[in-house]
Amino acid sequence: MRINGRDYTRRQLAERAGDLAAVGGVRAVVLDDGTERGIRALEFRTGGGLRFEVLVDRAMDIGVVEFDDLTVGWRSSTGFRHPGLHEHHDESGLSWLRSLSGFIVTGGLDHTLFGDTVDAADYHYPPKTSVRHGLHGRIANIPARLTGYGEQWTGDRCVLWAEGEVRQAAVFGEHLVLRRRIEADLGGTEIRLHDTVVNAGFERTPHMFLYHINVGWPLLDEGARVEADVERTAWTSDSVREQGVSHEVMPAPVPHFVEQVYEHVLRPAQDGRNRVRVVNDALGRSLEVDFGQEEFPHFFEWLNLRSGGYAVGLEPSTHAVAGDAAARRDGTMTWLEHGDERAYRTVFRFRRAQPPA
Repeated sequence: MRINGRDYTRRQLAERAGDLAAVGGVRAVVLDDGTERGIRALEFRTGGGLRFEVLVDRAMDIGVVEFDDLTVGWRSSTGFRHPGLHEHHDESGLSWLRSLSGFIVTGGLDHTLFGDTVDAADYHYPPKTSVRHGLHGRIANIPARLTGYGEQWTGDRCVLWAEGEVRQAAVFGEHLVLRRRIEADLGGTEIRLHDTVVNAGFERTPHMFLYHINVGWPLLDEGARVEADVERTAWTSDSVREQGVSHEVMPAPVPHFVEQVYEHVLRPAQDGRNRVRVVNDALGRSLEVDFGQEEFPHFFEWLNLRSGGYAVGLEPSTHAVAGDAAARRDGTMTWLEHGDERAYRTVFRFRRAQPPA
């Protein structure tokens, strides 16, 4: 392990600190004020400059992320709102925007993208002819059952970890389970996210999945760049043509900015994985998101450069921007039978610029 520029063995760390928390670790806390009150969280500190919080009661999504004391994860005005305050169908399905904050907000498990009303015949319950979905589905506002967390040693390597299970279920409806494991190495500068979604029910069930990965100030700032190997851009929102703001080099905050959204077709590396980066040369820091092309064949870039809401979103997705009903019509919807599962492996790397030779 490399701590403060020096390599240590497990024994050497133990000689210097009776409690590993002097270096890093995982600590359980409860947020206790305002709309966040009552949310269980796990605070990770790697000792390598990386600190982040796993919001157990918000699907084990990642809220705060700081690297070398610089905020990376977007902190919106909503805060990390307690899921008990959420009203799924409020504001014509846009109430999800009242809890959109943090580094990762998960979309799914049976619906992503804009709200829709779709057929419910597969649930075989005559009074339920359709299902109404809000923006990006329900999963982000469901508390997890925390199954474990801590520090795991293998020789001189220590892995900080947490595991939980998020169940999205309804009588005469879907029964999907998200099993989530989050890891970071002691002394390290990356987060590994391992997700598995399984159909625990006995009805054929649709599955859609998306990560809303949100980068905020100061990593996002005027001159910061979004780097990706884009083969072509398949779709853009009308605001792209109307405003014409670059999706590659970011401006300073723009008053009254209207979100710009892009669906990019990425060119994966030889290992079948995509790597998208946000780079701030002035700070000498960057974030890289590493995800599999087969797991997430679609990718959206979300620019919310409005004053007071300044963020850029990187969104690996299982489905195209046209959404739920379109995926059912064109045959691209993912259907899970009982016991079927899908696995997703994603890595977030936080980097410092190499000093000049």
